[in-house]
Parts: sequence; structure tokens; C-alpha cells
Amino acid sequence: MFVEDPKIEEIEMPRPCIRRRIRGNPSSHYFKPAGIPKRKLEESLLSEDEFEAIRLIDYENLPQEKAASRMQISQPTLSRILKSARNKLAEAIIKGKVIKIEKSN
Repeated sequence: MFVEDPKIEEIEMPRPCIRRRIRGNPSSHYFKPAGIPKRKLEESLLSEDEFEAIRLIDYENLPQEKAASRMQISQPTLSRILKSARNKLAEAIIKGKVIKIEKSN
């Protein structure tokens, strides 16, 4: 006879990630400090979502509401993506890392 333990809670699976609209393509997928071979540097991985958020907000100077609408995500989600992207870029610049923009499958 199986007795259910009330202390064990059901594990909830996270919601699946909704595919976002990415319109910009980087002209290069790697950026690195000059004069140091890439193999000697650590990588900072920037997702396509993060690249698109940076492109829309910082390059095209769109307000977050409009950029979120273009990416078909909520403004709070865009804000989290943008914060993550800016942190990665700042770390790469300060610590001399390669910035790699990941391609989605």
C-alpha cells in the first residue's frame, strides 16, 4: 500500500520559453580585444534576445514599451533581458573577454 507523504510537494515545471521576434542580425558574431589571440580569452555569451534588446533600445533609441512590442514580449521581460545584456557587455569590456553572440537553432 502506497502512503502519500504530505511533506513532499509536487514539482512544477517552468513555463516553456515563448519564441521572441528577432529582426536584427549581427554583422559579426565575435568581438574581442585587439592584440590578444581569441584562444587566450574567456567568452561572454550574448543571446540573440539580448542582442536584439540592445539593438532596439541602445542603437535604435526606442522606448522600452515599443521595443517590447516589436519583440512580442512584455516590458518587464524586456527590462530583464536588457539588464542581463548590459551586465555581460560591461563585464566583457572591463575584464577583456570575447563577446560571442549566440545563434539560435
